[in-house]
Amino acid sequence: MKMIFRKLLLILLFILILGCSSESSIPVTGNTIPKVSFSYLALGDSYTIGQSVCMSCRFPEQLKVSLQNAYPNDTFSLQIIATTGWTTTNLISAINEDKPNSNYDLVTLLIGVNNQYQSQPFSVYEQEFPQLVSKAISLAKGEKSNLIVVSIPDYAFTPFGRGSTTISSGVEKYNMFAKKYCLENNIEFVNITDITQKGLENPDLVASDGLHPSELAYAKFVERILPKAMTILN
Repeated sequence: MKMIFRKLLLILLFILILGCSSESSIPVTGNTIPKVSFSYLALGDSYTIGQSVCMSCRFPEQLKVSLQNAYPNDTFSLQIIATTGWTTTNLISAINEDKPNSNYDLVTLLIGVNNQYQSQPFSVYEQEFPQLVSKAISLAKGEKSNLIVVSIPDYAFTPFGRGSTTISSGVEKYNMFAKKYCLENNIEFVNITDITQKGLENPDLVASDGLHPSELAYAKFVERILPKAMTILN
């Protein structure tokens, strides 16, 4: 009886030792965070391409860097479809011509100032802004929650604009339409216009050309856009 008990005890001990040995050979991966590759598409005009500022100074580049700092274990790629002087019509044509892929994790859209500057009929914007929003959503994996629409800067508050109330009221009309459309369709809309309206009292917010936002102004844009972008990527 004692012999049987000893054998059972030895077998149990052997099983315990084997189990501990197996567990110790398994690498600990609980603290490992998988790397994610995020893609960002910025659509727009001179305010997106960063007219009169360095390439790393424009807001999409600053946003990309801020996201990289927020998520150091991940990687971020940026594509920009934007050119100075583009209207909504030009941007639609460029997207149709470039045929970008439709799997972007984040898309920003800032367009309309050249419609206003060129005194185009407002009906063009009323028709084409919703088209651009639809195109942007289709490029953002078909998810409108991945899109951020950014308001149009007010260039009246620059040496070029000289405080023109006509420019301000014109820009406001476009922004009011875009904001209303976004609210009605549950699309994220970020207002940065008030930042640019300090351009005459704070010249550091205006680029060297006396018209476009500076690196500092774009940094302030990013302060408002970043939390929305992080919510999307989370």
